[in-house]
Amino acid sequence: MKKNNIIFLGIGVCLSAIALFFAFRNVPFVHLVDYISSINYFWTIPSILVVFISFILRALRWQLILKSVQEVSYWRAYHPIMIGFMINCILPGRVGEVARPVILKKNDHVPVSSGLATVAVERVFDVGILVILFGVMMMTVQVDPNFDMVFGKYHLNKDMLMTIRSSMVKLIIVLIAGIVMVSTEKVRTMINRLIIKMSSFLFFVSESSKEKIKQKICIPLVKMVENFASGFSLIKYPKEMLICVGLSFVIWGLSAFSYYIFAMGSPGIDLSFMEIFSVMIIVCFFIAIPSVPGFWGIWEAGGIFALSLFGISGKEAAGFTLANHVIQIFPVIVMGFVSAIVTGVNIWQVTKEKGESDISHANVVR
Repeated sequence: MKKNNIIFLGIGVCLSAIALFFAFRNVPFVHLVDYISSINYFWTIPSILVVFISFILRALRWQLILKSVQEVSYWRAYHPIMIGFMINCILPGRVGEVARPVILKKNDHVPVSSGLATVAVERVFDVGILVILFGVMMMTVQVDPNFDMVFGKYHLNKDMLMTIRSSMVKLIIVLIAGIVMVSTEKVRTMINRLIIKMSSFLFFVSESSKEKIKQKICIPLVKMVENFASGFSLIKYPKEMLICVGLSFVIWGLSAFSYYIFAMGSPGIDLSFMEIFSVMIIVCFFIAIPSVPGFWGIWEAGGIFALSLFGISGKEAAGFTLANHVIQIFPVIVMGFVSAIVTGVNIWQVTKEKGESDISHANVVR
């Protein structure tokens, strides 16, 4: 395992262990087991089916985003996206986000930087939709203004939710501004000129060294900027943009519906669809924090906190969140492995190649 992955895993293990401790410290293990045993697992079948449908739509959305770079068939988009999400569930550092473009590069000769740009666009859609839905949640769902949960040295309350919302709004503004800048030809040309002239600013090195820096660093950086710009060129196609926005709302609606279906068989989780939607959004914000593969600990902390906002007791909140976590990621892991088998992708080789400097020669075993 590479040094960076070890560091990410170490940080993730520590954060997840702390999160698990504070999430479950007030729930006796026997009570947790009793609750998990009381769940009607018949409801896992339709819940998993909805998860599967949401990923079918995710692949369709990514295929549309990729059209701005290169035409890719649906299944050529579906398999990398499932393998990428599966890798995120079993390996640290969210390497699945990079593995996707690596697979796409091997199969369809799409430059990795362009593929990464399309993944970034996808994330902008996701974050943007979640921020919008979070705003709607704060206006429509009743949250006890006096609620306060101590989580280590932090106080999780309504004010903290508003702070998170503000931070996410700022993040989405910065992301959109960056995409617009890179996608605007005049701005991009100016950025490229500055990159090419970087070597000339190094007055303390020889001319031959400046030329080497230009050839080895500056020109590849310009190429990378151009490839990223091609990945972001979806903004030139309003129709595809609107379809992607619509798909994003449906995807997150289905994700929340999966939670809601599972809640039907979970004793004590008597929440409306909008309240369950709110729980899912808060969990998504929590798992943005670095953690171990599969988001263990961080997911549970977010779920217990979110459910507590609506008066769900610790035992029910802990049991539902833990069981639902398994229900949400298990089908993703299975579907990812099936895609890897179907396409002949060597998962470990992909994750190894993604970290090499010459990523354009990633070796995906077929």
